[in-house]
Amino acid sequence: MRKRKLGYTDLHLTTMGLGTWAIGGRAWEWGWGPQDDAESIASIQRGLDLGINWIDTAAAYGLGRAEDVVGRAIAGRRDEIIVATKCGLVWDEGSLEVCGCLTAESVRAECEASLRRLNVNVIDLYQIHWPHDDEHVEEAWSTIADLIQEGKVRYAGVSNFSLEQIERIQPIHPVASLQPPYSMLERGAEQGLLPFCAKNDIGVVAYSPMQTGLLTGKYTKERVASLPDDDWRKDRSPHFQEPALSATLELVEGLRPIAQRNGRTLPQLAIAWVLRRPEVTAAIVGSRRPAQIEGTAPAGDWVLSDEDIAEIDALLEKREQALS
Repeated sequence: MRKRKLGYTDLHLTTMGLGTWAIGGRAWEWGWGPQDDAESIASIQRGLDLGINWIDTAAAYGLGRAEDVVGRAIAGRRDEIIVATKCGLVWDEGSLEVCGCLTAESVRAECEASLRRLNVNVIDLYQIHWPHDDEHVEEAWSTIADLIQEGKVRYAGVSNFSLEQIERIQPIHPVASLQPPYSMLERGAEQGLLPFCAKNDIGVVAYSPMQTGLLTGKYTKERVASLPDDDWRKDRSPHFQEPALSATLELVEGLRPIAQRNGRTLPQLAIAWVLRRPEVTAAIVGSRRPAQIEGTAPAGDWVLSDEDIAEIDALLEKREQALS
């Protein structure tokens, strides 16, 4: 699989990384329903066997569960893998809810807990998950800079930050990467963030390139309606609600012939579309079972033609018009 250099760092990421949001299971407010840890571990190890060289996780995923699963999955293979995790979302024991906290004390405690759960000596890329606690963003960033000096973290990145927030922290310590949502249905990053990152040598690792499954071609209105009640997408994702749902399902049917004529799948098409942007270092792709990562991994080496891109742009414009 192709690799791209992450911003100013010496990390060379495969164009696809393993995302672990879904494998946190249902034990928190943003869970994806039941998940078997053995399947999660098998999925991660299969991804590594296929050549993927980095994993993105977070303390909040499953309230520590995803990090613990990742730690078990990479045991004995640490030298093969770049580990990225996140801080800034905390919870009370016994609660399924998370809240933002970016005080120095909290960030330092989170880092130590992540190191233990992942069973690693250093975190390759430590990211602020969400800047919900905006008052303490600079304090958190300074603390991560200290953790780099102490050898517990190699590089520091941010997730879900605005351009203004990145500009606030950049003088404190260089931002290595930005993790924004980016897909055919979420294109806000194109307006200012992607050009800014390119200009300032900040890597971009895009999450949800398949828009939490909607662009895979596996969803119908009936399947969406039958999602488990503890799957956050059912009631909390605007993309899974009308009228956006119908417009997206129509878009997917328009995309299907493009994938088919290239001998590819819809998930691969969605990922390759995100990777078409030169500012994007890599796309984060979740997998709950080995077969899923086997099906998406080929997208890491697919370069869309100008004809394909133009046809997709026309379909996206049609969707926007339907929703306007």
